[in-house]
Amino acid sequence: MPQRSALVTTDQPRSPRSLPVFAIGIVGAGQFAGAFAKLFNAHPGISRVTVTDLLPDRAATLVGELGLAGVADDFDAMLDSDVDAVAIFTQRWTHGPLVVQALRAGKHVYSAVPMAFTVEEIAAIIDAVRETGLTYMMGETSFYHPATVLARQKAAEGAFGRLFYAEGDYVHDMDHGFYAAYQYSGGADWKRTASYPPLKYPTHAIGGVLGAWNTHAVSVSAIGVPDQRGDGVFDKSVSMFANDFSNATAFFETADGGSMRTNEFRRVGLAGGVPESRFTFYGSEGILEQNSQSTLWHERSGPLHDLSDLVRPGWASGADDPVLASVDPKLHDSFISGHAPVHDTSGLPVEFKGLGNGHMGSHQLLVHDFVTAVNDRRLPSVNAWVAARYTLPGIVAHESALRGGERLRIDDFGDAPGPA
Repeated sequence: MPQRSALVTTDQPRSPRSLPVFAIGIVGAGQFAGAFAKLFNAHPGISRVTVTDLLPDRAATLVGELGLAGVADDFDAMLDSDVDAVAIFTQRWTHGPLVVQALRAGKHVYSAVPMAFTVEEIAAIIDAVRETGLTYMMGETSFYHPATVLARQKAAEGAFGRLFYAEGDYVHDMDHGFYAAYQYSGGADWKRTASYPPLKYPTHAIGGVLGAWNTHAVSVSAIGVPDQRGDGVFDKSVSMFANDFSNATAFFETADGGSMRTNEFRRVGLAGGVPESRFTFYGSEGILEQNSQSTLWHERSGPLHDLSDLVRPGWASGADDPVLASVDPKLHDSFISGHAPVHDTSGLPVEFKGLGNGHMGSHQLLVHDFVTAVNDRRLPSVNAWVAARYTLPGIVAHESALRGGERLRIDDFGDAPGPA
């Protein structure tokens, strides 16, 4: 047996757990990790939660706040320990190599978005999942965005007729909490990383469309808008990505002969407190139309239906949670939104009752999806092949924007394999 690295543990009693259960390690104790660590720790399918971070004090603080099992010295020590899975919440361009390393070390993987930074990294993840047989899930919140859930239901009913066009927007202005978030994660050189190309963070827009529409993108033409703020963030001479696009729009051809348009905006006059993502679907028989304030259903023959209440997230606890202490108040709404009536929460563990949620009611559903996928040995909703279809189109779209909108082909890694 391989030598196991020692963990610094705390003697925290835990309530009895129903089998099967597994241990998970949190990799990266930044602003996003705390809310998920709390949910993993509460889930009856998890036996214990440990943490590692490049800044040991952050890992120790998170363990202390939530009463977690302990701290691993570093990522290698975590992989050499007896955890069964890891949840990766590191900087967005680091995910691909870390995921592959974890899978090759025999760990199931939950990863924050995006899946990877390059086409080659995506291919390496899919190869590792296929060869190891382990569970990989990308935690894309838009899969459980209420409008996407509703559209998925409408599509399953055939209410759209033929879906032929959709729109997905992720419009998150830098002034709405992103400056503080990048300063927290990037340290003194935060401006180098804050210039992350918008189209390389595409899953909150693309995932919300493809989470309801059973297709994938096959080509793209995109336009990037160079930044004019002049604050050194989207400055090629500063950016570690040589990127000056703060806004970008991509127009995709889909495999079934349709099209979709996505917007990724970081300089946009969106009012505070308005959700950043919204989705619209056009079909031959029906239209689901969402804007900042309402969600409407159209039919070829019949009245216009206002379904806004069905997709509006309810109240959630957590506004005073210590795990949000370092999070800019402008981002708090992303971490405390509850479920919407359209969500099916019947399968969630009772231990989640009263705990925080977030991102339009998706957090609890994402955690439960991953834990049950591992324990039940099934593919999660956003498995490696689905995650590739949410991520790869944005990578190619950024290249199109760099080429002045040249239409480029998007390769596809295929469908997830069926049961053996």
